[in-house]
Formats: sequence, C-alpha cells, structure tokens
Amino acid sequence: MKITVQRSGGVAGMERVWSVQAVTPDDRDQWQPLIEACPWDDLPGPAAAGAGGIPQPDRFVYRIRAGQRRATLPERDLVGPWRTLVDSMRAAAESPAQPEPASGGADTRDRPDGQPG
Repeated sequence: MKITVQRSGGVAGMERVWSVQAVTPDDRDQWQPLIEACPWDDLPGPAAAGAGGIPQPDRFVYRIRAGQRRATLPERDLVGPWRTLVDSMRAAAESPAQPEPASGGADTRDRPDGQPG
C-alpha cells in the first residue's frame, strides 16, 4: 500500500510530498494502525473547512492518501490521529536510514513537478 502526504500552502506556497510504500508485513504492521486510527468517514465538509469565519491565509493544507482512502485537511484540523500519521510519515521520509522506495522505504519529494528532488 502506498501512503502519501502532500502539504501545500504556507507563506511561500511551496508543496512538499512525503511517501511511504508499505510493502512488507512489517511495513503494514507499522502503518496500518496509524491509518485505521484516522476518522476517514468523519471528515469536515467544505462548509466546515471555513468554520469559525476567520480566514487563515498562508496556512498549510494536507492531502492524505492511503490506498483507496483520501482526505484533505486544513492545518487547524490536523489533530489527534491525523497529526500522528503525518508526523510519522515525515519522520520516516526524512530518516536517512530508510531504504529506497523500490524496496519499501520512504520517499521525500520537494519539487513542484513531483519528481524526486
């Protein structure tokens, strides 16, 4: 299963992508509980995204994909299990000890065109 977190926005409007391939049973054992803990069926709708009535320019938006599951969350809603999943993805993707993506490891992409950077 491929798990991807895409962060966009911020002051500079830069996009950042962290990706992990959960290929081995150990990989799946590590990531599946984090994925299952997220409330995929209880996402705020478009109207709720602006809840509070206060625009928040320059804040990040997170697009999270895990297999067939998809979620888009503004930074203020990235709490609880969502925050745990994103923080774990970042740590795995930025760890120099991880193997290359083809062997089940993490992949960090910084370029706007989505190519490895």
